[in-house]
Amino acid sequence: MSEQDYKAVVKRAAADEKGFVRLTLSGRLRGDDTPWIKVTVRPVLIRGERRMQFSYFDAKKDVTKNFALDEAMGRLDEALSMGFGRVHVQTTSGELHARITRKGKVLMTEAKPSRAAAAPTLAHDRAKRRMLDAGDAFLQAIGITGKDGRVLGSMHGKFAQVNEFLRIMEQALGARGDGRGPVSVVDCGCGNATLTFAACHYLNHARGVRASVVGVDTNEELIDKCTKLRDRLGWKEIDFRRSSIAEYAPSAPPDIVLSLHACDTATDEAIAKGVLWGSRFLFAAPCCQHELHKQLRSEAFAAVLRHGVLRERLADILTDALRAAALRVMGYRTDVIEFVSPEATSKNVMIRAEKAGKPGDAAALREYLALKEHWKVEPAIERMLGEGMRRHLER
Repeated sequence: MSEQDYKAVVKRAAADEKGFVRLTLSGRLRGDDTPWIKVTVRPVLIRGERRMQFSYFDAKKDVTKNFALDEAMGRLDEALSMGFGRVHVQTTSGELHARITRKGKVLMTEAKPSRAAAAPTLAHDRAKRRMLDAGDAFLQAIGITGKDGRVLGSMHGKFAQVNEFLRIMEQALGARGDGRGPVSVVDCGCGNATLTFAACHYLNHARGVRASVVGVDTNEELIDKCTKLRDRLGWKEIDFRRSSIAEYAPSAPPDIVLSLHACDTATDEAIAKGVLWGSRFLFAAPCCQHELHKQLRSEAFAAVLRHGVLRERLADILTDALRAAALRVMGYRTDVIEFVSPEATSKNVMIRAEKAGKPGDAAALREYLALKEHWKVEPAIERMLGEGMRRHLER
């Protein structure tokens, strides 16, 4: 099928008022002056008038515009000419999937609807955009949604965590995630691998990025369970390895290192490994941090430290502050954020970092040393970063 023919098929589907549900363009193949990495189109009803809603996404924001039907076809022509490599058309009767190669060859397939729909949903609202929709069959496979496509009662927090983690990863990737790839990901301490599978699915199947993903954990039973699920899904892009974080050796340095709720100093191991591998992006959501709890000594803070809950919270804050400061010493642009609502999980702090410069920045060194010396602590992150960190501290 020629590029012109496939565009005509897509436009006919979009013009069908009774059947058209949604169009998604993703996986940019060629660069031009257009900043968008994804475009979605769906019908909406505004003040009783049917319009087409176009949402344009770049790495950090989305812009939504509503057009009258006569203007919408011209806007659709414009969107189809932006150089996207993947096209997904959803209708009430079926779905169209098109992949366009760099040479302009169009590969189109048809499938049954992934979600039953008697008519297009025309509601016009400001609901928060999700990276993975609850109707995604993959979420049912990993136990987050039921057969009806609804999030299970006990899984609303996990559903929110997955979507927000993916949103943060997409924002950081920016142009790197536009379909040119490849991208390699290692999830340290993957556990049940909800995030591991989600990252693989979102990058490869939703965004069209060529991504290889590896989940690492010491629990043999969990690794076996995850491997079997991988095989049932038929995903060749994902692998699982039984190993400690410290002993795991990837075949090539990963671009992205993830760590979601790895216990205590396992988070430090994941961060340190990412730095030593030279990974471009690090995303870590810490959990149950005990390392500094018994080390804290301060007469000025005696009124705080005598209370167990306050000591624990202060230790958590200092642990993450030292981790972030150490990353800055090692040449990473770093911030600490609340990545999901406390209603989803109380462990909702994330350290995100991007390799941005040379290690040994003087200001970063001063901050790290001042914090460490004030509290007279020996952070695990410093020990795990090894000779590289010591060399900068001894300058």
